[in-house]
Amino acid sequence: MKKLSTIFAVLAILLSDVMCAVVAYNYCALEWGGKYEAWSAPASTALLLAIPYAIGIIICVVLAIVFKRKYM
Repeated sequence: MKKLSTIFAVLAILLSDVMCAVVAYNYCALEWGGKYEAWSAPASTALLLAIPYAIGIIICVVLAIVFKRKYM
């Protein structure tokens, strides 16, 4: 169980890093998309991409805590 706890903790950290990269890339793409490109959505809509990642991070953290408690 300790190994599962560690795996989910590491997975939560990796998922948060990926979330930051994806949201930042899409925000910049919408904010400074290009010279002649016009976007119909404001750049702040890129922040909505963080919602599914946040749900995944919360699930991983909860599973890590559950497995750690079962180990003890």
